[in-house]
Amino acid sequence: MSTYEDRLRLLRDELAARTLDGFVVPLTDEHMSEYVGAYAQRLAWLTGFQGSAGAAVVLPADAAIFTDGRYTLQVRAQVDGAHWSYQPVPQTSIAGWLSEHAPAGGRIGYDPWLHTRDWVAQAKAALAARGAELVAVESNPVDAVWPDRPAPSTARLMVHGDDHAGRTSADKRQAIADWLVTKGADATVLAALDSIAWTLNIRGADVDHMPVALAFAIVSADGTADLFVAPEKMADDVGQHLGNAVRVHPRDAFADHLRSLRGQRIAVDPAQSVAAIFAALEAGGAQVVEARDPTVLPRACKNAGEIAGQRAAQARDGAAVSRFLHWLSIEAPKGGLTELSAAARLEAFRRADDQLVDLSFDSISGAGPNGAICHYKVDEGSNRPIEIDSLYLIDSGGQYRDGTTDITRTVAVGTPTAEMRDRFTRVLKGHIALARAVFPDGTVGGQLDVLARQYLWAVGLDYPHGTGHGVGSFLSVHEGPQRISPAWSSQSGGSERLREGMILSNEPGYYKAGEYGIRIENLLLVERRDIAGAEAPMLGFETLTFAPIDRALVDTSLLDAGERGWLDAYHAAVRAVVGPQLDGAAKDWLDAVTVPLG
Repeated sequence: MSTYEDRLRLLRDELAARTLDGFVVPLTDEHMSEYVGAYAQRLAWLTGFQGSAGAAVVLPADAAIFTDGRYTLQVRAQVDGAHWSYQPVPQTSIAGWLSEHAPAGGRIGYDPWLHTRDWVAQAKAALAARGAELVAVESNPVDAVWPDRPAPSTARLMVHGDDHAGRTSADKRQAIADWLVTKGADATVLAALDSIAWTLNIRGADVDHMPVALAFAIVSADGTADLFVAPEKMADDVGQHLGNAVRVHPRDAFADHLRSLRGQRIAVDPAQSVAAIFAALEAGGAQVVEARDPTVLPRACKNAGEIAGQRAAQARDGAAVSRFLHWLSIEAPKGGLTELSAAARLEAFRRADDQLVDLSFDSISGAGPNGAICHYKVDEGSNRPIEIDSLYLIDSGGQYRDGTTDITRTVAVGTPTAEMRDRFTRVLKGHIALARAVFPDGTVGGQLDVLARQYLWAVGLDYPHGTGHGVGSFLSVHEGPQRISPAWSSQSGGSERLREGMILSNEPGYYKAGEYGIRIENLLLVERRDIAGAEAPMLGFETLTFAPIDRALVDTSLLDAGERGWLDAYHAAVRAVVGPQLDGAAKDWLDAVTVPLG
């Protein structure tokens, strides 16, 4: 088996054979996905980095890997600093780095099926300053040197029933058609996998932990659609479900179809569609209309059927997590548990539910110092024992047919230190402040972020990630466009207006490198609030997640009366929702750990 040093050398040799002086390797696929299939894991194969966001640039003498603050520790543990320089994002960008490091007059390659048109424009401008050129490759050079690269998944499509979807596909396609009329467009390209799944009420199994299928779609102004998917993925029930209004083509016919749309006005989302889509349309003589994917907001604002399903899924998931926490309270003090064995046990509790399809992501099971790695991914090499007098952080979720869950709990194993309790309580206070927030309709996610950080900021502390991300309905556990984040750019989602029906996470944390990590995460539903005398429409949050918060880590002297009341009321709700699903010792334990603070 080749080493990562060998792989870097092989790629450099391949670039030299193509007369390229460099190449950009993003962690994405042809759909600009956050989570990608094994066939598209080029960054991981080349560098060893296992995070869910990052990119790399390879030059003849230099190589750099770009990651954000969530992966500061992880990238150093997984990627050899002798061969790669670590570049922080957003402080450093690929374009900015290339403007300083690309060879003067050099040719830097990129795969036009893996980058947006905006990124291409920025990189071209940066390279022009050095007299260098950005060159689109016809085939990806990483693939040429990856001998055992997996083939794309051939898993079959699944029908997502109208009872779970809450709306028919025909209704959704008609809404898109009506939108196209307002834009004066003939059709729109849907490139994002979750947009296609949502629009057509189908699901797939082509990406780990995300129930989507590798496909492209075009929806026309008459309400019909063209679906581009590998023929072997179609099943009879899916064909019947789609009906005659959805024409099915091989996935590899997509680019040629785009080139056939001469004279038509085609709406394309520049944030979710790769540069190759724009190039194919323009080469064929179509007129491109830049517009946000019309499914983004309807998908984010859950309908009544989706909300009901999410509540049901959360209730069952809360019972699974509570059974796990009860088991952990017994087994962890005995010693012998590890990050892997604990995560496996939690997965087993979830899999007892016959509606579970998959986990919603690889569980972040962090013991002691590994808990301080925000997006830590345990493996046999990093697996730590869960030790006495330490903190254990478990961030996990499930993909159920009626909803997607995401929950983090931090528990004390043995006796926590006073510092641990202080930090945990400050995180809890921020969590409560966000959960209790009431705000005017029109508020954006970035405006609320400070609520969760204020108690850490007061003592000079912070955390290196956003406070909340959107969550799909049996779709992506990280769904846009909404976020609660200090980054207010439109791309980050922090500037997106929060709307009724949106679901977001509430997950402040604190991470002490080399010692421990803390995060408390529930999911929230944006709901309308009727307030007597209000002079504007108001919104607030309904908490959807139900599992105990470890009271052993709460310093009650730091809580005010309102915060104590919130925690008591939350634990009462946990007893009401989860309690009837438990029995015996687990039920007794739940009753004991959710009693009022007193």
